[in-house]
Amino acid sequence: MKILVLNSGSSSQKSCLYEIGDSLPETPPRCLWAGKIEWNGDSAQASIQDSNGHGRKQTLKISSRRNAIDQLLSTLWGKSDGPLSSPSEIGMVGHRVVHGGPQYEEPVVITDAVKSAIAKVAAFAPLHNRAELEGMEIVETLLGRVPQVAVFDTGFHRKMPLAASVYPGPYKWYAAGIRRYGFHGINHQYCVHRAAQMLRRELKSLRIISCHLGNGCSLAAVRDGRSIDTTMGFTPLEGLMMGTRSGSVDPGILTYLLRQERLTGDQLDDILNKQSGLLGVSGESGDMRDILSALRKGNERAQLAFDIYVHRLRAGIGAMAGVLGGLDVLIFTAGIGENSPEVRAATCENLAFLNLQLDPQLNNHADPDQDIAATNSAVRVLVIRAQEDWAIAQQCWKLATRSADKVSQRT
Repeated sequence: MKILVLNSGSSSQKSCLYEIGDSLPETPPRCLWAGKIEWNGDSAQASIQDSNGHGRKQTLKISSRRNAIDQLLSTLWGKSDGPLSSPSEIGMVGHRVVHGGPQYEEPVVITDAVKSAIAKVAAFAPLHNRAELEGMEIVETLLGRVPQVAVFDTGFHRKMPLAASVYPGPYKWYAAGIRRYGFHGINHQYCVHRAAQMLRRELKSLRIISCHLGNGCSLAAVRDGRSIDTTMGFTPLEGLMMGTRSGSVDPGILTYLLRQERLTGDQLDDILNKQSGLLGVSGESGDMRDILSALRKGNERAQLAFDIYVHRLRAGIGAMAGVLGGLDVLIFTAGIGENSPEVRAATCENLAFLNLQLDPQLNNHADPDQDIAATNSAVRVLVIRAQEDWAIAQQCWKLATRSADKVSQRT
């Protein structure tokens, strides 16, 4: 089965095409084709990569998201270097949906009712859910009635204990759906399964903290294979310091700004989501690579931004270890987690009380997927490549396989 995965963001669109046979491979295969668009205004930068890792980039003139995705997906078929002879070869399309709200936990075949439910919780993640709905409509136009599947970033965290998921406000908040949902669940779930596979251990025997560190950052505490706590909450704004997001701040700051500065809700939202984090503190950038470059040149605010980032990350890991009652595995994943030995080293520096020790040489030259802990470390420290697209493709294959089994049982 050929499965197309669409990962729609507010200013980007990632797509991958996988082919899966009668069984799932133990490790992620190369995708047959990968495409990515990042746009700004009326132009976009597109990159295409084939199964051999050969790629090309081009600038597109676009009139809308639909136009951009049309141009990207058109490279899949009808061209001499395309992987498909026609769009009819695609058997299923999977979508990453950031917020499933209180209704959806497991992957689900997309229907009008599912789309309506996703739209109802778009206010919780407006930049993402609306883009994902548009992606579903574009696929319908291009591919007709091909089955589409929604895989929810909130799904992995939906069975967190009530003590972790209910806010300590009026109980009517919880009754109205205001609760801690958590995010990055697709990748957290993939990474903990990959960790157990790498260590040749049963997942249920491991106490794991997964650190998803990209432009958005979150931790997940996993015990018995289940998420029992996470740092993001009702929205992807809670928790750790991020690229341009503040993470958790004293709510009193917000009421103070509302009263004293007469800020509107939209202004507050813009400050917390787009003007804070690494960018807000450093005044330089929300990209950790730029922060590291600036602090090496003696930029004090870049140094402060780095120090706050690491302080909050250490504090979060300590809290999660307390919730787990100990720690067996610490995972670093996503852009910063996979590529910044400086962040990994600084984070682990104060974690010796957990009997955790890095191997500096392995840390400085880590390639995903790799164990970078010292031989005598009681806690294994793993760098694992983020594989959201492959995780979505797996869920689509499993859903299709279960449906086929049900049909064969009836006949």
